[in-house]
Amino acid sequence: MLLRRPPYPFVLRGFCLPTAFLLLFFSASAQKPPGPSTGRTLVLPRTIISGDRATLAVLDGSGRLASGAVVNFSNGDRLTTDATGRALFVAPLNPGVILGSIAGRAGSTPVTILSPSETAANLIRVDSIPQIASITDRFEISGQGFCGDADANQITISGAPAFVLASSRTSLVLLPPADLEPGRASVDISCAKRYGPPLEVVFVALSLEADSSPLAPGVHRPLTVRVHGTRDRVTLEARNLAPDIAELQGGNPLQSSSSGGWENVAHFEIVGRKRGSFQISIRMLPSTPRPH
Repeated sequence: MLLRRPPYPFVLRGFCLPTAFLLLFFSASAQKPPGPSTGRTLVLPRTIISGDRATLAVLDGSGRLASGAVVNFSNGDRLTTDATGRALFVAPLNPGVILGSIAGRAGSTPVTILSPSETAANLIRVDSIPQIASITDRFEISGQGFCGDADANQITISGAPAFVLASSRTSLVLLPPADLEPGRASVDISCAKRYGPPLEVVFVALSLEADSSPLAPGVHRPLTVRVHGTRDRVTLEARNLAPDIAELQGGNPLQSSSSGGWENVAHFEIVGRKRGSFQISIRMLPSTPRPH
């Protein structure tokens, strides 16, 4: 099983004594399943089909698949993720919206139950797919004819297998291959001897430039994020994880659009409040899915 990177592409950590340093949080790939861990993020397909099979996943705070996590649904159903950090389940029979939540954590995730009459399973059809996606984050594809059992879907990106976090007949949530390069890539989907149309997505990577010298109270520190893989503008979100140490100028969280073009950069700034370590996480927000 793949131990994946966290939901945020990187976390900037700075330490004032004696020096500052940058830590890029990328988990290594491995074939060994993750051990039991505390679930933090519930990943559900956006839509599921009444009475049909579907797959969900739970991620821990480091973005790894969390085995043994308990998921409760608002209709009373209760599931536990297996050694892969996922759980296969059968959708409730009544169409509508139900809520899923991780036991012991606040918040819930909605999922819409569709009637079988609203879908067709004899072909793979893609209705929407992101124009631009991060090479380190999950993305969604909606359509028809996918497999509810995540591992029954065969999905490759530039010829390398993607990892299916969550799936239903109408929705897929995928993680790109760990060694994917930035740029335009082909996406191929098949399931139960059915084959989807040819697809393409532009995948981007982010890199950070920042002064690593100690941060002191009142000191302004610019952060530059470079976008690799596209010259189009993308929207980035910075989140201050230690607001008592440093202030993120402009708000928390803060969104900013990259410049586009060959440089394609975005700028953020923090101001020191007191000596200590600061942490800023930055991720690319999902692009508007395009109809296919």
